[in-house]
Order: sequence, then C-alpha cells, then structure tokens
Amino acid sequence: MIRALTGFSTRHAWKVIALWAVLGLVLAGLSPMLLGRVTQAQTGDFLPKSYDSAAALRIAEEQFGVKPDATTVTVLVARNDGKALTDADQRRIEAEAAELGKHRVVMPRKEDEPAFLTPDRSQTPRVAPAMTAPDRSFELVSVELTGSAVDEGVQEVYRTFRDSARAQFADAGMRTGFTGGLAETVDSTDDNRTAALVGSSLTIGLIVLLNVLVFRSVLAAVLPLLAVTFISGVATGAVAGAAELTGLKLDVSTPSLISVVLLGIGVDYLLFLLFRFREHLRARPEQPAREAAAEVSGRVGTAITSAALTIVAAFATLGVATFGQFRSLGPAIAVAVLVMLLGSLTLMPALLAACGRKIFWPSRSLRREPRGGVAARYGAFVARRPLVLLLGSVALLGALAAGMTGVRMDYGQGGDSGTAAAATAAEISRALPAGVSDPTTVYVTAKDGGTLDPARLDGLSRALAEVEGVGQVAGTVLNQDHRAARIDLFLTADPQSARARELASGPVRAAVAAHTPAGTSAHVGGTAAIFADISAAVDHDLRIVFPVAAVLIALILLLLLRSLLAPVVLMLAVGLGFAATLGAATLLFQHVLDEPGVNFTLPLVLFLFVVALGTDYNILITDRIREEMHHPGPARAAVARAVRHTTPAIATAGLVLAGSFASLATTPGSEQIAFSLTLGILLSAVVLSLALVPALAALLGRALWWPLRPTPTPLPTTAHTPAPTRVPVP
Repeated sequence: MIRALTGFSTRHAWKVIALWAVLGLVLAGLSPMLLGRVTQAQTGDFLPKSYDSAAALRIAEEQFGVKPDATTVTVLVARNDGKALTDADQRRIEAEAAELGKHRVVMPRKEDEPAFLTPDRSQTPRVAPAMTAPDRSFELVSVELTGSAVDEGVQEVYRTFRDSARAQFADAGMRTGFTGGLAETVDSTDDNRTAALVGSSLTIGLIVLLNVLVFRSVLAAVLPLLAVTFISGVATGAVAGAAELTGLKLDVSTPSLISVVLLGIGVDYLLFLLFRFREHLRARPEQPAREAAAEVSGRVGTAITSAALTIVAAFATLGVATFGQFRSLGPAIAVAVLVMLLGSLTLMPALLAACGRKIFWPSRSLRREPRGGVAARYGAFVARRPLVLLLGSVALLGALAAGMTGVRMDYGQGGDSGTAAAATAAEISRALPAGVSDPTTVYVTAKDGGTLDPARLDGLSRALAEVEGVGQVAGTVLNQDHRAARIDLFLTADPQSARARELASGPVRAAVAAHTPAGTSAHVGGTAAIFADISAAVDHDLRIVFPVAAVLIALILLLLLRSLLAPVVLMLAVGLGFAATLGAATLLFQHVLDEPGVNFTLPLVLFLFVVALGTDYNILITDRIREEMHHPGPARAAVARAVRHTTPAIATAGLVLAGSFASLATTPGSEQIAFSLTLGILLSAVVLSLALVPALAALLGRALWWPLRPTPTPLPTTAHTPAPTRVPVP
C-alpha cells in the first residue's frame, strides 16, 4: 500500500503538489476560527466530574452564574502621593469603576484581516470594587473578562481595557497596578515578544543553515520548510475539524505544541528522504529521477510509516487518561501526525519527482561518490570498539538518570516572574493575604431541597477561620433562591504554590468535612483546590499511560523489525534515555536552580516525545542495519556501513527537531519543557541511535534479529550498483 501511494504521487507529482498547496492555504486561513470553537479556557474544566473542585466549579456556574470561561483581573488603585485613601477617594474610585463597567471594549484587529477568520472577543467587562487595604493604602477593583488568558483576542481586549483604566484613574490622580492570571500572561508575553521573535527566527535559520551545509543547495534547504508549512496547515484544520465533530475540547496550548511537533518531525521525514534520494542518485546516475523518487520513497516510506505510527500509538494512549487536558492532547497530536504521515508519503515524494536532480542545485555532489569522511570513520570506530562505546553511553545516561533522586512535581506557576503583574501581587500581599485576588471558595448546597440561612453556616465559617494558613474568611453569600452559599477564603500562601495546594486539599477540606451542617453538602474550589485535584489525576494517569504506551510501541517495533530481541533492546535504550532526560531536568531545575520541582506535565510529555520521537531515529538506524546485514560480509561491517550512511541524516534531523523544541523556551513558563525536550531529542539522536544501538548491534551481530536473522544474499556488482564497502574489523 505504501509503495502504491508513493508511486501514484510520483507519477502525478504536480497534481499532488497543487492539491496540498490549496488545502494548506485554505485550512491554514480557517484554522484560527475553527480552533476558537473547540478550545477550552480553564484548566479545572478538564478534571473528571468526580473530583471535589470539579463539583465546586459546577455549583459556581449553575448556582452563582459564574461563567465557565471567565478570567478575573485585580486592579490596585492608590493615590499618586502614597497617602491613605480618603472617603472621597474611595467614592471616586467606585464611580470610576462603575463607569468602566458601562463601556464595551472592542477587540483591536489587524489591518486587512478578514473578520470571519478571527473570533471577536469584544465584550463589556464586569467591574466592581472588591476590598480596601487595612491601612487604606489602596483599594482593589475586580474586573471579570470572558475568555482564556492565552487567547490572543482576549489579551488584546485586556490591553485595551488596561490602558483605558490606567488613563482614567490617572486623570483622577490615582496610580494603578494590574494582577491575576491574564495580567501575568500578557505581561510575560509582552516582555518576551522580542525573544519569541528571535527564537522562531533562529529556529528557521538553523533549519535552513543545516540543510545548506549538508546538501549545498538552496532548494533543498527551503523545500522542507515549504512542504511542512502546507502539511501543517492541513493538519491543524484536520485537528480542529475532528474536535468539532467529536465534541472534544482542546487546551488552548495544544495548537502551538502541534505546530512545533509537526515542524520537527516533518522536516525530519523529508530529510530522511532527501539523504536516501541523494545516495540513490549517486549509485544509479543513469536512472530517471522520477523512477528514483518512486523507489526511494517506497523504501524509506516503510520506516517513516513505522516511525509515525509509533508516535500516533504513544499519543493515542492518552485517550485513556482521566485528566481531560491529556485526553484531548493525545488524539489531537495523533491526528496531526497522521496528516503529516500522509503528506510524507504523497507531497514529499511528489516534490522529489517534480524537482528531480535539480533539487540539489547548485551542488555537484551527485556527480561523484564522496569520500568516507567523518561518518565513515565513525562507522569504522563503532565496528572496532563497540564495547567501549556501549559502556561510555550507558555511563553517561546512567549518571544523568541518577539526577532523578528526590524528584518532586510542581503543579503551580507561582514565584516572582519579574513582571509588573507580579510586582502588583507582591504589593497587595504586603497588606492583605496573598490569596485575596484568587480566593479558595467553599460552596455549600442544601440536599433536602430547603433553603440556607447564613447563621446555619456560622460554625463552618468559624472552623475555617481557625485553620492555620487561612488569613481571612469573607462573609457568607447566598444565591438568589438561597439554596446554595459560597464562602471565600483568603489564604496566606500564593494560590498557585505548593503550600496553598496542601492547605486546600488537607486542612481546609478536613474542616469542611467535619463542620458541614447536616442536610447540606460542601465542596472546595479555587485555583489551589483545582491544582491539588490535578495532582491526583495526573498521578493516576501516569500509572496507566506509561505501560499502555510502552506495550503499543513495542508491538509496532515487533511488526517492523520482525524480531523478538530487537524491540526489547530498543525499548530498554529509549527507557534509559527517558530516565536520563528527566534526571538532567531534575538536577538542573530542582537541585541547581532551587525551583519547587519539575513541571507536573514533564514526565508524561518527556515519555511521549522522547520515547516516541526518539524511537524514530532508532527505527531508521536499525532498519538500515538490517538492510545492510542482507549483504555478504561480517555483521560489524554491515553496522559500519549503516552508521556511515545514516549518521548525517540522523544528526541533521536531531539538530532540527531539537532546535524546534528549543524555540519553546521563548514561551513564558515553558523553559523546563523546552530544555528537557531539546536535551531528550539530542540524547535520542546522538547517544542512543548513533552510539548505544549500533554498538549493541555490532556486539550481537545478526542475533539481534532473533529468531528471524537476516541472511546474507550475494549481490552482483554492476556499473550501477556498487558493491558494499568493506570495513576491516579486528
């Protein structure tokens, strides 16, 4: 089937190219609108309904009219001269706040941008005074906007509102500060805008530069990016369309992650094809380029398909996760990778057939067989000293893996980020509890169908006030029919810190369980409670997803390699690579930089990306080793030839994919994931695929493919098919 697909694409190259170009342009243009319909704003909405904080969210929406996608910004208003607020000042602040709440904030649009392509986030914010500092140094104003904090449209609305509020209060002689999740996100984005632009430019530059250095061709350098751009446009549209049809809600960070993944693996797959295409043309200079493209695409297409299906299988296992953010991420990336696979088997072969030998212009390297070079010398070294290489690789990976000792998961985003929003939050916390802008809330409902009286809940409020770590308890607020009540708690700890999560999931919930009046039920909600429940959900999912994904990957390797021993060797290798990467991240961020721990999503993200994507390179090298072992001669000579021919492709592809992940470092809060994925891919490509696996293959020989060992088949040496290079083995 693979050869039929690649063969059709090379025979009808220009039609295939035109189809992908049209689909890519159309779906890329529609993607913002489509994604706006299927993304979900709040992390807590991804929790299963059985969790306590998820139940609290439902009560907030159903009984108190809290919008599920609401985001709150806290505005600090103080006198310019630093003096305490007077009664007149407070009346002025309340009047200005009421005025701000009357005006609709129009979302700015880019010039010449079609309105239907970008969802309109224009809205009228809910603005109300919230609290005054005990020393009257400032008053807080609560602003509620609708939409996700990472939605660009919502961010533009916030910027417009912030600038308007700042100017309005300045006219009244007041200074303002803004804090909250949305304010922090916008400040971080603005502060890192230049770095993000530079990072993305460097990534593209790295890909082009590497390709130019390797192929000595401008077209071969630019073509992978153009091809991946069109395929990514189709893939993003396909993901959004599939989510719309199935009712699946995506996390707002999913589209950007898909773009990075597709850029990396798409360029990798095209590089695999380009290297093999060039090798084939050198060996058969008289063969028409279209025939060569069909033959190479069919041969390499098998390895690419297996590699892509490995990624699909790994991410598809997230469908069994209980945490919705994981459950939606898995199928989304699986669909995107399937589209990239289809593009790799159709568009990329079509480009090779259409361009032919001109794809390597102006390089003249096709006219001659290159000298052995570094890759040939390294291949000979692997054949001569496999045990030394194996022990060195295991020692390096083992030393890094030891860094996992004492690893802790960090579920928060707290800490001083250096932004204006963080400075405002610090100013507030000096006069009020740290959680005043993001309270932990206890929701109480009547189970007997009766109504609630605030006096009935006084005992619960007093018990909560006595919990160590609760700085203040607000008055009880009833809903319209008095069948539900809410009690806000202002913790002394940062709501996104580990201490706040411990308070919400431990003493606060214990006090609620012990003092909830008979005939009522109570649930604890808020950021701290949500992240405490996410912690439990993630721990549960890791125990399920890891073994399921490992089994599926092993089955794919078993089918591809037709061996029982080789899949075990590869799985042990990538498992060691995963442990080494997580250990290095723990060592750097937790032990050296003294952060609270590693990001709670990091183990799962590393397992899926490093194991699945790293297996791509292992598949490429083992597939080529098996192919070379069908040639006459010692097994070590076959390993040396395989290493010689695949080292440039794997090294270049690994650098490209690592560079793609490194660009994530410009995204605020993604530094750990960017570092870990970059290191993990480099370890997978360089240490595992080019050192550990070839060394094992050289030591085990053809026994690696037990019980179906490749049998050497004599190949006649012709003018067009050079005999295998003999590598002396001691």
